Amino acid sequence: MELPELAARWMNALTQTAYIPLSHAEIEQVLLDSLVALPESPESVADQLVSLHATGPDSLRATIEVLSPTFELPLLARLSSAYAQAMRMDAFDQQEQIKVAIVRAKQRVERTLKVSQARFREVFDSAALGIVITDLTGRCVEANDTLAEIVGLESGAELNDRDLTEFYHPEDVAALGASYRKVREGHLDRFRDQRKLIRADGEPVWVYLAVSLLRDADGEPTHHVTMVEDISELHLLQRSLDHQLLHDSLTGLSNRQHFVTQVERRDTNNPITLYHLGLDAFSVVNNGVGHETGDKLLKIVAARLGKLAGEKKAVLARIGGDEFAMMTFSDTVTTTIEEIQEALAEPTFVDDHGIALSASIGVVDRPPAFATANELMRCANAALRQAKSRGKRQWALHDPHDDARRRGRYALAASMPGAWEHGELEILYAPVHDLETREVLGAVARLHWDDLSHNDTMALADSTGLSLPIGRWLLREACAQAARWVEEFGDRAPALHIALGALQSRDEDLVADVKRALDETGLPPDRLRIALDISSVLAGDDNAVVLHDSGIVTALDGFHGGHDELTVLTEVPVRTVITRAPAPGTDSPLRQAMRDLVTAVHSFGVRFAVDEVHTLDDAEHWRSVGADAVIGLLPALSAAEVTELLATAVSPPPAAS
Repeated sequence: MELPELAARWMNALTQTAYIPLSHAEIEQVLLDSLVALPESPESVADQLVSLHATGPDSLRATIEVLSPTFELPLLARLSSAYAQAMRMDAFDQQEQIKVAIVRAKQRVERTLKVSQARFREVFDSAALGIVITDLTGRCVEANDTLAEIVGLESGAELNDRDLTEFYHPEDVAALGASYRKVREGHLDRFRDQRKLIRADGEPVWVYLAVSLLRDADGEPTHHVTMVEDISELHLLQRSLDHQLLHDSLTGLSNRQHFVTQVERRDTNNPITLYHLGLDAFSVVNNGVGHETGDKLLKIVAARLGKLAGEKKAVLARIGGDEFAMMTFSDTVTTTIEEIQEALAEPTFVDDHGIALSASIGVVDRPPAFATANELMRCANAALRQAKSRGKRQWALHDPHDDARRRGRYALAASMPGAWEHGELEILYAPVHDLETREVLGAVARLHWDDLSHNDTMALADSTGLSLPIGRWLLREACAQAARWVEEFGDRAPALHIALGALQSRDEDLVADVKRALDETGLPPDRLRIALDISSVLAGDDNAVVLHDSGIVTALDGFHGGHDELTVLTEVPVRTVITRAPAPGTDSPLRQAMRDLVTAVHSFGVRFAVDEVHTLDDAEHWRSVGADAVIGLLPALSAAEVTELLATAVSPPPAAS
């Protein structure tokens, strides 16, 4: 909503709750200025509201209702608190005027007794604040009916001759007594304090006290004047807002912010254990039977974990959609995990659906005292991710060494976008060797970054969502380079091989990306070989078929020789399968099995290639079992190095691959 429209709505709401001695246009302009200032200084906006006399009983409520759809709850909480403070200060300014009137009335009692008494009585009796005059011992001399109402009595007369301390909360008696004494002894002119009184019926009431001293004609102290403002409703509102800020609205448990605060306040001398729980397959409940049922189940889970936490005197919180955290003290990890799983495993009927859950759990057990709360939460989350990678209903203990290794990898992944932007990712070309002729059949375009291999680089790109754009960039740049080789060296130029990752292999735009790269670079389709990840083909993706129909030679990367993979060879037109496996040694029982696998692949009219073969001995082992080609026998070269080799080559390599 635009600010002028919001200001108009705010003006209409406020003018219905209080009389503001300005025109509507003037009020609206003041409120518009306040809306602009609100995000930075809610305190100044609260002061402005009070100065406008927007101080009706419902003015704050109307303000919160109008502003809550636009501004966040913490900001409105600050506004409410500042408004209450401004109201109190305004009231106390009025109180000071009242006290001055009281003192002057008593000083003029002999001269204008009847007039003074009338004025004093009117102010005293009609004041919206409770007023009581006590002697220096605390005995009530006179009190108005407003104070009597605050403390649960019928009239102010019932307070006469009673000790005011009878209505102080026991915990506040000593502190208030000391403050009264400082005023009496002249150390303070007055004091203001927020305290809790006890009503006649035993119920507590929150009040704001303003205490000053009355003196006689000689300046000697004679009485205390105490003014009392009932702030119970504002106190409850503040507590409600504080609770909403620190608790989950669905389950009523502490939220992440509150839980982190409690972890920060832990006793470092008392060993703790931190559990981070992630409900297994909770999305199945939401997607299968609906989010409303899922919410009900979360409440049940919270109740069960809350009961367990109560038994263990643990701290429990809901810190995410289906994630909970628990902090226990001097705990046995395995026992607690069993208790958690038992509590969750009991089937629960929700909306006629019998549902049972389990949890994956990350554990940080007895961390060092110097570890910060945020660091502990990060470690617990990392352990949870590790547990989830193992399957359902698993748990993992935080391993500092493994965590350090993973953090290094995550840091590297996080820096990849910047590295790509600054040109730090390099494309190298690994030769493809024919095992019979030892000739180079082509060059495989591969990424190289920070001493990482192509596969490691693409794995990091997958973790950051960059694999598709980086894969397209690799395809475009490699095709452009291959086209330059064809233009310069003709048939001597190596065929370009590109192995795609799983995400790029199943990308719906892959065929369009390949055609666009060929069109833009001018590389003939018969000079390009695309190797797709075999998992995408097994999943039913038809990119391999469409690419073949477009005249592009295709291969399947990641071949393991399973029944499903062999079946694919009868259904999908591919030229080659590529595997990564240790070379079968002469005495290895796997040698004959590998020979049979290669023979089976050849029976489908498909060639068998092996990646990551780095020695001549390994290449010979693969040749002896029938493999056709290997990749990696020589180091990968930059485009410039390949160009230099082609320029100095005596004879061209064969064009077939």
